Amino acid sequence: MERVVLGLSGGVDSAVAAYVLKKQGYEVIGVFMRNWDSSLNNDILGNPNNDADICPQEQDYNDAKKVAEHLGIELRRVDFIKEYWDYVFTYFVDEYAKGRTPNPDILCNKHIKFKAFLDYAKSIDANYIATGHYARVEHHENADSIMLRGVDNNKDQTYFLCQLNQFQLQSSLFPIGNMTKPEVRQLAEELNIPVAHKKDSTGICFIGERDFREFLKNYIPAKSGKMVNIADGKVVGEHQGIMYYTIGQRKGLNIGGAGDAWFVVGKEYENNILYVCQGDSNQWLMSEGAIITDVNWIPSQKPDKEYDCTAKFRYRQKDNDVSIHFMDENTIYVTFKKPVKAVTPGQAAVFYQGDVCLGGGTIDKVYKNGKELTYL
Repeated sequence: MERVVLGLSGGVDSAVAAYVLKKQGYEVIGVFMRNWDSSLNNDILGNPNNDADICPQEQDYNDAKKVAEHLGIELRRVDFIKEYWDYVFTYFVDEYAKGRTPNPDILCNKHIKFKAFLDYAKSIDANYIATGHYARVEHHENADSIMLRGVDNNKDQTYFLCQLNQFQLQSSLFPIGNMTKPEVRQLAEELNIPVAHKKDSTGICFIGERDFREFLKNYIPAKSGKMVNIADGKVVGEHQGIMYYTIGQRKGLNIGGAGDAWFVVGKEYENNILYVCQGDSNQWLMSEGAIITDVNWIPSQKPDKEYDCTAKFRYRQKDNDVSIHFMDENTIYVTFKKPVKAVTPGQAAVFYQGDVCLGGGTIDKVYKNGKELTYL
């Protein structure tokens, strides 16, 4: 019997994944990952759980125990607090301090769920690891494993899995990738799984819900500055700190007056200026190309010439038709077939061919009319 170590989070997705694996005949060992310690990590400001009788993480562990007991599987608790801090959170804070907007879920998958967790699973002789992600994987003997979008278009999570390499993918199973979220809920109800009606977790990966502005103040000093209309250079307000805003953001700018809504279009980090404009179709939000760095290409062979595919530049964005070419081993230049709005340095670009996820990297520079948009 093949052994699978499953990340059992205390949520409904991983609970149903455990059931599916058991039904498929695997020996299943559940592991609850503890990756954040609020007291150790100075998580004070913006933490709504400071006065709670039990923190959400401990409640999740209790729920994972109930699921394991209900399904008759072993549950272990493993700490990756240092790994999370070293490889995910420090990068997250450093990028925000530079005025960029990183994606912690992608880092978390790359370094924790499919690295530290995989290493642990291999140390106890597991054949595979598994998670409750909405994605699919095809394993082929003597050939690449292929990652495909989950069948539920609304929940597909391949965007967050774009940094997985072949070794990680070949060692992974996604038991609910062929199911929709309503089907997962329904099956959990039919099986009387204790967390069948538990709401989905939100917030920062493994940290949870936070008042984000207050939370960042634990690690980065807030520094207010001028909010400038990029069209005419006039000061129209004051921002609370560049790191709190992302390109394309509309809410929370607190700019009054008549006319269309205001949007964030850029940041000048050195002078602490936040650029804004009116109207979401404004020219300042549009770009025609980008350089993507730290690219992870999932297929073992990279295209050796111009290659047409689609790309997402943020989660839940529709697919954009693009043409790409590798500038070097880990850098791609992307040409957009049509201008794309609010492509943001620091965020992820993820590439697809149909349902196949090809990989992704970090948006480093954005271009329009052949020139870099330096205000982004």
